[in-house]
Order: sequence, then structure tokens, then C-alpha cells
Amino acid sequence: MDPKGQTVKLNDGHYIPVLGFGTFAPLEVTKSEALEVTKFAIEAGFRHIDCAHLYQNEEQVGQAIRSKIADGTVKREDIFYTSKLWSTSLRPELVRPALEKSLKNLQLDYVDLYIIHFPVALKPGEALLPTDENGKTIFDSVDLCRTWEALEKCKDAGLTKSIGVSNFNHKQLEKILNKPGLKYKPVCNQVECHPYLNQSKLLEFCKSHDIVLVAYGALGSQRIKEWVNPNLPFLLEDPVLSAIAKKYKQTPALVALRYQIQRGVVVLAKSYNKKRIKENIQVFDFELTLEDMKEIDGLNSNIRYNELLLGVGHPEYPFFEEY
Repeated sequence: MDPKGQTVKLNDGHYIPVLGFGTFAPLEVTKSEALEVTKFAIEAGFRHIDCAHLYQNEEQVGQAIRSKIADGTVKREDIFYTSKLWSTSLRPELVRPALEKSLKNLQLDYVDLYIIHFPVALKPGEALLPTDENGKTIFDSVDLCRTWEALEKCKDAGLTKSIGVSNFNHKQLEKILNKPGLKYKPVCNQVECHPYLNQSKLLEFCKSHDIVLVAYGALGSQRIKEWVNPNLPFLLEDPVLSAIAKKYKQTPALVALRYQIQRGVVVLAKSYNKKRIKENIQVFDFELTLEDMKEIDGLNSNIRYNELLLGVGHPEYPFFEEY
């Protein structure tokens, strides 16, 4: 791994770089842009790339990775690539075909991490967000423990090195951890996490079970109207973050990223702006004091930008639990 690419050891023995590049983009971003910025991120020093079937750009992201391998910038084993199992494929018999489809799009032999994207099962089929004639989401009913067993089989088959979850609350994690005959624990739980939603209880729970918390939306959130509540305050304009940033001659974004790394959280930095991609890798160049950390902890106000409301009404909708 890149010396800057500090890593954390997962509970299955593999290592994950603490800083990742998020590839989710608003619809107006073209596919070719995904290819360009992912190549640029790898050139800038990112070694952990986070993507998903839902993002509909795995083909381009895979192409970027392969071109950086072909030109000698990296080897495959230098890259930590995450894909995610979307909600329309949570039935156990659909798990491996979904991963194989991602691998085919990526043109890779394996992914480093495969995670359940969202615990709410949706009706299987081509539509990523299946709705009825009234625009209501069509749910499916799946036992997530069976989904998990199918992921364990994918790991055994070598299609993925590690397996984990995303957007799970502690009760849903507990269900998997307490499953009779559990073969592999989830290595991570990827959730929205930033100074306004610092997830301290969930983080404590995950740490106690040797599960890494991976933060998405760590910079607040892109204003993507399909997904995000637009009436919420803008994290990167927060006066506390701005003051700390000024003190170190850094940006509020870097302070928000550094905050996570110092709490033992793996953090994703999502940007389609080359200047900011280059900037985000500088998170290793400074350190926050304990006082800074406490001050940032004090910003927590349980503001969730990504409520994923399409899942409301499903028994597995995760966000009505406190953590």
C-alpha cells in the first residue's frame, strides 16, 4: 500500500485503507466523467475505491482501475475496491449472480469488499427502484440472515475477499452476529456519518464487535434532490469546522475527514472536482488535538441528510432505531 494510504485491519485479516474515494454521482455527471475522475483519484494517491451496482457506473470505474493497472501506476493488489449488493437482489439465490454481474461490468476477477447496500428488500427485476402505478415502492420480504449466508458463499468462492453491510442499525447487526452457524462476521457497517450525525453509539457498538464503521456523506452531503433533504444546514459552512480549519490552514472538508480518521472510522471522500480530490488526500498531513475532537463531537445534532425514505414502511427500515 501507498505509505500515505494508512490502513486498518479488518476482522477477517484483510486491510482496508482508511481514506476511500466515493464514486456516487448526481445524474447530470456523465459516465465518461466517472472514468476520468476515478483515474485522477488513483493518480492522486487514492487506493480505496467505493462503488455500487446502484450507481450504474461500475463499467467506467472498472475501466479506470484497469487502465491504471495497465499503465503501471498500481497493481491490482494495491487497490481496495468495494461494490454493493442492491436491494432488488437480497433473495439468497440472487446474491451471487448480482456480484458476478458487477464483476463482469468491472472486468475484474474479484472485489475486495462486497456489502449489503440497504437492509430493505425491493421487488427483484430490472428496475432499481420498483414502484407500482401510484409511485409507491414495491417491497420484497427476505430474511437478511439468508442473504448473509449467500454472501459468505461468495467469499468462500473467492469472488470477494471480505463481506460487510451498509445502513444497518445495531439490532440488524446483532441479528447477523447472533445467527446460528455464522461463518464470517461483517467486517464493516457503512453508514452516513459526519459531525452533525456522528454515530457515536453505533461506532461504540461496532468497535465492541470488531466491525469497522465506514463513513459516507462525511462532508455533509451532495445536494442530490432525489436522495437528500435540501432544507438542512450545510455542514462545510459550520463556524466551528471553519475556525479549526483556519487554525491549521486546512479546509473544513479536510477537518471533517480528519475527525473520522482519528476516531478510528474509515472515511469516504466523494468529489468529482479534481482540485478537491487532490486536496482530500492531504488529510494525512495534519492532526487534530483532543480539544478539537471534543469541539467537533459537540456539533452532533442527529441531522441525517440521506433518510432513504423509499424504505419507510418496510419492517427492515433501519433509521427509526436510535442507533
